[in-house]
Amino acid sequence: MVEKFLMAGDTPMHVADTERGEKCVVLLHGYLESMLVWDEFVDLLKGSVRVVTLDLPGHGVSMVNGETHTMEYLAGCVALTMEALGIERYSVVGHSMGGYVALAMVEAYKERLDSIVLLSSTTSADSQEKCDRRRREIELIKAGKKNTLARLVPHAGFAPHNVKRFNDYIEDLRELILITEDEGVIAILGGMIERKSRGEELRDSGIPHLFIFGKHDYYIPNEVAEEMIAQDPNARVLWLEESGHMGFIEEPERCAEAILSMILRN
Repeated sequence: MVEKFLMAGDTPMHVADTERGEKCVVLLHGYLESMLVWDEFVDLLKGSVRVVTLDLPGHGVSMVNGETHTMEYLAGCVALTMEALGIERYSVVGHSMGGYVALAMVEAYKERLDSIVLLSSTTSADSQEKCDRRRREIELIKAGKKNTLARLVPHAGFAPHNVKRFNDYIEDLRELILITEDEGVIAILGGMIERKSRGEELRDSGIPHLFIFGKHDYYIPNEVAEEMIAQDPNARVLWLEESGHMGFIEEPERCAEAILSMILRN
């Protein structure tokens, strides 16, 4: 991977690019993550397609730009980054919050998208309960208690039976949270609170899409995933029987196989 900094409009972006492959996929990380989470997963894709990863603004070392990072703003940053790389068409894989960004791209950049993969992500807006939880997280950050998120969030991302096996990953994710700027976390939380439902938009877009769900996902219960599937009969679906919210780490080979199948057939 070749790392570089590019300008997406007025936002500096930290990007990594394998620079080889006829077809291209951009991997969008989730909330409290960075492009580093994809390091090992990229190795499963790069022999078949060009792979781009990046730090979404507010995470990693990409710049915080404003008090709220809407999903539309983040989508624009991704599109401008790909444009700066000279890549006209590509597939998008969005993990969790990265999926919300991918969905925002459907609205504004549909003509650039070959396919979309929502990896442990949903098409619906936050419920009132979830919005309230995000507001509590904002208050936690403002009170200087980000370490509480670092202690709880990474552990909850894995299926209970995988926690011990992936302890090193969990520690790495804790470190990512601790080094993420407070202002970035707050901006992202505000943007997720504001996001809208885009299930119908995705269904009617004509863009081939794949949903990947973990059977033991704490954040997306099976019944929520099943309802999303029922509302979109054209979606391809992969269930990861041994995964929680971090399927690309818990069952990477199965994830990579399904993603490559989606990309290479479109």
